[in-house]
Amino acid sequence: MRDEPRSGCPINGSVEALGDRWSLIVLRDMIFGGRRHFRDLLAGSMEGIASNILSSRLKALVAKGLLTHEEAGRGRRGTYSLTEAGIQTVPIMVALGSWGLRHLPATPELAVRARLLEEGGPPLWEDLMDELREAHLGIPRPDPARPRASQLLQEAYERVVAEGRPDRPAPRRGRGSVDFVDDRDPEAGENMARDFGLRR
Repeated sequence: MRDEPRSGCPINGSVEALGDRWSLIVLRDMIFGGRRHFRDLLAGSMEGIASNILSSRLKALVAKGLLTHEEAGRGRRGTYSLTEAGIQTVPIMVALGSWGLRHLPATPELAVRARLLEEGGPPLWEDLMDELREAHLGIPRPDPARPRASQLLQEAYERVVAEGRPDRPAPRRGRGSVDFVDDRDPEAGENMARDFGLRR
């Protein structure tokens, strides 16, 4: 593996650091799935990553400074943690999800999280990154009273699955519950952000 990027272009350097699609999938599963152990990442992979590829990508992400790995003692599992650089890939994940929503087919139950992140904007991303800093780096969230971003994303996913009608917005339920946002409604994102206190 190269220590230095092939050029001084920041886009090239970022692509080399993040690697291929499997590296991004591993980061996605750690960020949005809370998976921090090899077996969890392997068993929970929707895309069916092979164990040798997962092992290789985890080593590469550690070497590039996006993850750390805490070796486990006998009979225990090693734990992977996101570094600050890994946590700061959240906006990249959101941009990839937003692009995918516009240009690729996606299942409704998986698209709802991407849509919610897109509509929630930077305040929701910051809340998620603060939550990740707490879980991975031990840095307390600045505002523990704010709803957890991961909880909002999980509630949105569960509502779409439970409703069975993901093609239509869910009825408004007020502050504290997540509404599925109809992306054809230009005011939906602002309404959702206001309803859930996502604008600071």
